[in-house]
Amino acid sequence: MKKEEIRLRDPFVLTDIASKKYYLYGSTDENTWHGKGTGFNCYVSTDLKNFEGPFTVFTPPHDFWADENFWAPEVYSYKNKYYMFASFKKEGVCRATQSLVSESPLGPFVPISKEPLTPRAWECLDGTLYVDSSGKPYIVFCHEWVQVQDGQICVLPLTDELSSSEGAPSMLFSASQAPWVQKRIKENRDNMEFYVTDGPFMYKASNGELLLLWSSFSQGGYTIGISRSKSGNIYGPWTQDEEPLFADDGGHGMVFKTFDGKIVLTIHTPNKTMEERPIFIELIEENGKLMLKRT
Repeated sequence: MKKEEIRLRDPFVLTDIASKKYYLYGSTDENTWHGKGTGFNCYVSTDLKNFEGPFTVFTPPHDFWADENFWAPEVYSYKNKYYMFASFKKEGVCRATQSLVSESPLGPFVPISKEPLTPRAWECLDGTLYVDSSGKPYIVFCHEWVQVQDGQICVLPLTDELSSSEGAPSMLFSASQAPWVQKRIKENRDNMEFYVTDGPFMYKASNGELLLLWSSFSQGGYTIGISRSKSGNIYGPWTQDEEPLFADDGGHGMVFKTFDGKIVLTIHTPNKTMEERPIFIELIEENGKLMLKRT
């Protein structure tokens, strides 16, 4: 099938050197917002235009702790295995990011432990893996606005096996710190004002700066912006780029490199249920700044 025929949210591309193929993951349930979660699918390509699939890569085991809102799977090659980070929810239980493992990018992925990585008393989503120059793994994730009102991006160190967190979470920044972010209003909560964070992704720039792509809402709708740590350290300090990277009703993005060395951003757009599609946009990097390549 063609890329344009694939409907999914929160796209993530694994460039797999072993197989010389691209693996496209995302939130693929028919209704990602309501109803029972069924699992995750994957699509496979050699050219990012034509895809095979869908292939089922995760189906929840009978004793899995969550049963709804199966969101945003990300897959990494790490220590000779493939690890998935994905968000899950159950009524009365806080949303959290779980780690899963497989011998193949096509799964089946199975939970590493019975407990998720993010704090159990926090409403969290969209955990992403970051491994620093020393090899230390971290999970970067969102502490949701539904609990803190001003959504946060946080970090937790992980064990080497990615099976659990260790230490205490640290907040890197909150959504309202970005100049491009607009507040939103929840009418059924007495017109509560809130700010969204979702979809963090880490990118190490060639000048040593550490970039953090993340999504919220601006005048253009769903938007992806960039925060940066000039020190190159995960703990910052973090500053916000004045202008977003993409502000035309598309977001939850990540960056990958093609086999011929191009830097590519993938996001879903439009941000409307049943209409969202993955798109690929080539980027250029200059002095630590990522920009859309103009054709």
